[in-house]
Amino acid sequence: MESIGTKKTIIVPATIAVVLGVLIFSMGGKPVLKIYHAGSLTIPLEKIEMQFESSYDVDLQLEPHGSAEAISQITELHKAADILVSADYSLIPKMMFPEYADWYIQFARNEIVLVYTSDSNYADEINENNWYDILNRTGVKFGFSNPNLDPCGYRTVMVLQLAEIYYNNSTIFDDLIVGNTNVGTIEENGNYLIQVPEDLNPNTDKLEISDKSVSLLIKLEAHSIDYAFEYRSVAAQHGFKFVELSDGINLTSTDYENIYKQVKVRLANGKVLTAEPIVYGITIPKNTPNEDLAIEFITLLITEYGQEVFENCGQPPIVPAIASDVNKLPENLQPLVIQ
Repeated sequence: MESIGTKKTIIVPATIAVVLGVLIFSMGGKPVLKIYHAGSLTIPLEKIEMQFESSYDVDLQLEPHGSAEAISQITELHKAADILVSADYSLIPKMMFPEYADWYIQFARNEIVLVYTSDSNYADEINENNWYDILNRTGVKFGFSNPNLDPCGYRTVMVLQLAEIYYNNSTIFDDLIVGNTNVGTIEENGNYLIQVPEDLNPNTDKLEISDKSVSLLIKLEAHSIDYAFEYRSVAAQHGFKFVELSDGINLTSTDYENIYKQVKVRLANGKVLTAEPIVYGITIPKNTPNEDLAIEFITLLITEYGQEVFENCGQPPIVPAIASDVNKLPENLQPLVIQ
């Protein structure tokens, strides 16, 4: 999917520095750079924020949401934003093109894992081969995020449907999802369409559904749930134990793309999403008040410093980053990506 190489951080050209200086002066104080982003990106973005603010006299404001909800801040609530970062790059063209954006950059990967603590029921027994049986046991409560709001949520139901294929077990999805929510699935010729209604109606004795996947970590720590489906990076960054799922179901490997795409999800808004390897995407919305600053932030994120941050945070960077259409990118970003 991508070629591998190493990109060095680009020195900010003098002309850009002058533009930024004029911008700061004209506002009579620090400019504000507003970033709406997926919650699973909070820790790496905070690290990049510190580096960026040490180089520019700017107030960088991070606002985490589920990715679909983050995009809706711009497309439905019409809030001004300088950068949008999604845990699923495909949401950018689906939800923002052409009115709110016309390009994106793919810059990092991730995978789905099952997170738990030492206090979780059956913590000493759970492993890659029995996790779905453990989740189905009496007295075990698990959680995932709302598929209508957060990519980690619809990826979780994809993983559970893929588990039926991988383990040749037709009861996993029914036991864990159909039996505890209003979510249903249709199978035809080995392909699956998961239908997610607006009212999920979870069985709260068995299942916790949150707006953002990272919100479930508090529930885990409080032992109000035993297990939660999260991104590997979130588990690693917060020091949780986790079960690594097979590459055949965890949505990380391009080797399994043909298996993944057997599963689709139809959300309550009618959008249909196909299971595929997890790739993060970033863009600058057309309504940005600070395009020059946004370009400099993305430059930092997709070059050497940002790559190191994401690697250390458990979200392998894509090197070099991949653009949807290089010719539509701001000129200063074009040399940093491939297509």
